[in-house]
Amino acid sequence: MTHRILIIEDEENIARVLQLELQFEGYEAAMAHTGAEGLLQYREQQWDLILLDIMLPEMSGIDVLKRIRATESQTPVIMLTAKSEVEDKVKGLDLGANDYVTKPFEIEELLARIRNALRFSQKVSPKQVALTFGHLSINEQTREVVYFDKEIQLTPREYDLLFYLLKHPKQVLTREQILEAVWGYDYYGDTNVVDVYIRYVRQKLEAANPTPLIQTVRGVGYVLKEHSYET
Repeated sequence: MTHRILIIEDEENIARVLQLELQFEGYEAAMAHTGAEGLLQYREQQWDLILLDIMLPEMSGIDVLKRIRATESQTPVIMLTAKSEVEDKVKGLDLGANDYVTKPFEIEELLARIRNALRFSQKVSPKQVALTFGHLSINEQTREVVYFDKEIQLTPREYDLLFYLLKHPKQVLTREQILEAVWGYDYYGDTNVVDVYIRYVRQKLEAANPTPLIQTVRGVGYVLKEHSYET
């Protein structure tokens, strides 16, 4: 199996060298040169590992990491940092980065850290990464969604939305919180997109079972709750 690695690095020469080195080692590697572009590529495809620079245009690596970890925790992320960015290293690790490499780095060291991160992620069985709430189950590793024993087919964005709700069961989430975690700054202020996608997800869940699962809290937002919750 060929592992797929996403390189999010704004210095194009560095990104290209990393891509060539990874391809030489047998990996499939793609590049993104801004935080927003990297986040988009992450959400549109499946990756086995992400190399993430901290200093990025449009959206910092820390912000990209926040959005990744808001919807899943399994994809290994290795941060690429400068020597002076000690605070960012700590913040990255606290937010769920698996490792970091300080620039300038030796490619052999980076490759060793990549191999280690991939080995660790492969040890996690799908059963260990399943989240459940009532009759709803989501497997982080396979992104499989099952509701009342029926598999639910979701788009990547719908999956991210439902997974975020599932990570905060019975907690009322504002539209702004959902927007920030699932869409990021590109949709800042446009909370209508949350309502639209909540409707999409509800329709797919209720096709499996009509029991309402995502409840509306009027004037506030939404909550994943098995019984009616309206104010």
